[in-house]
Amino acid sequence: MKYRLITIEGNIGAGKTTLSTLLARKLNARLVLEEFSDNPFLPKFYADPDRYGFPLELFFMAERFKQLNELLKPDLFQQTTVSDYLFVKCLLFAKVTLTEQEYQLYKRLFDIIHQQLIHPDILVYLQAPVEKLQQNIHKRNRSYEQQIPDSYLQSIQQSYLSYIQQRKGVTLMVDASNANFLEDARHLQVITDALEKEYTDGIHRLSLP
Repeated sequence: MKYRLITIEGNIGAGKTTLSTLLARKLNARLVLEEFSDNPFLPKFYADPDRYGFPLELFFMAERFKQLNELLKPDLFQQTTVSDYLFVKCLLFAKVTLTEQEYQLYKRLFDIIHQQLIHPDILVYLQAPVEKLQQNIHKRNRSYEQQIPDSYLQSIQQSYLSYIQQRKGVTLMVDASNANFLEDARHLQVITDALEKEYTDGIHRLSLP
């Protein structure tokens, strides 16, 4: 495998964790999954975002740094790593969640931490319409997610897309409108085949059958 660190990203409910888990299993890769359920502020944030946005994002940033910092340690048995998040997502979500004053303080901390981490060799971004995201969110049935408004998902989506447009490196933009990685083996195969190829920097688009 050409790519040592493969990162899967997408909006809430896009299928990041499912794809990452299946892909890591198929590639015999080390798997890094975001431990979002450990964030004690998450249910509180969805109930009162103005009050809990800043502690929510600080907790996420600290936990993501701790996880991704481990990738600096070599693994003798697994040469490839699959992660289901970018550290940059800290900034993308904070931009939507925080006030401007809070965001500027948060960004100062982010900039100090970010430079200490390694960056993915390739980013796979799962792009799905808000309707599909909401279907997936309702299907997985996490109680604190059930009232996420469409407007919030749209803002997060736009934040990702704006970042990807100016991102340096290789991005595979996957149309995940009909993605079903668990039940349709062809969808996983499309991603696996794509990761065997070399790409120039920029955005490369993939469709699923």
